[in-house]
Amino acid sequence: MGLAPKGRTGEFEPRMDTSTGHGRYGYSALPTRPAYDWPGGRRLAVYLALNLETFDFGSGLGAELAPGGVQPDVLNYAWRDWGNRVGAWRIKDLLDDLHMPANVLVNSRVYRDCPGLVEAFRARGDEIVAHGRSNAERQGTLDEAGERALIHEATAILTREEGRAPAGWLGPWISQSRLTPDLLAEAGYRYLLDWAHDDQPVWFSTRGGGRILSVPYPQELNDIPAIVARKDTGRQFAEAIVDAFDEMREQSRDAPLVMGIALHPYIVGQPHRLRPLRQALAHIAAHRDAVWPTTAGAIAEHVATMADLPS
Repeated sequence: MGLAPKGRTGEFEPRMDTSTGHGRYGYSALPTRPAYDWPGGRRLAVYLALNLETFDFGSGLGAELAPGGVQPDVLNYAWRDWGNRVGAWRIKDLLDDLHMPANVLVNSRVYRDCPGLVEAFRARGDEIVAHGRSNAERQGTLDEAGERALIHEATAILTREEGRAPAGWLGPWISQSRLTPDLLAEAGYRYLLDWAHDDQPVWFSTRGGGRILSVPYPQELNDIPAIVARKDTGRQFAEAIVDAFDEMREQSRDAPLVMGIALHPYIVGQPHRLRPLRQALAHIAAHRDAVWPTTAGAIAEHVATMADLPS
């Protein structure tokens, strides 16, 4: 877990090693860490991260199906918009069929741009995670005041709509400034999802003696790097999910692990990609008694109860 011995406060504190350049956590080799279990004595936690995102028409950032032309880039904008109008609903039906929980990573402007979409996943009992205002911007380019304002605006909208503050955050485009963990902790967040540096949750130190938990978020099992960047087919992506799941089930005999799968409706909601995805998730669902199908928030809550875990 990367935890250091108890200090004067009686709580475990992250090991600090500023040689890493960020000072958030120190080096910890997975085989040297203490073993523990997830609920029910299981060792592999599996969560799905479904990104519900909105984009600016005629400006801003956005994933591309094909090289974009001059703005307004109708080809790519419409492709992304299809995800919220069609793809997300097909993925919801798939998750319903398999009785699988999900984390829904929500740009706060989705409530305005796509009324009823987030509400449909809320009705499933899915965990709603903050994902900035929109995916047309990166928060890491902002100064401290601007980033704090972005976090405050997104948090306020999600809190108003969901009736409670979100526990977790994923930055748009996995973008962070050097102050992001501090600002998130100060805003009341309990965990962040931006870092893909481990297969277990890791405590990050924050300024003022605080801390925030980093829950592993996938970049390999993520349809944007896999399909948009590497040009994998939907079937190759699904095969990677199955192979990773089977391998991590075996590896988790020695240590508890977290396996995340990141999905975007405008990519894997497409019918020719949805069918192999269905088969991959059905493979995971068939082993639900041997693993922990869960959410990132539940993982964070479980780790938060382990403050007396030996270092």
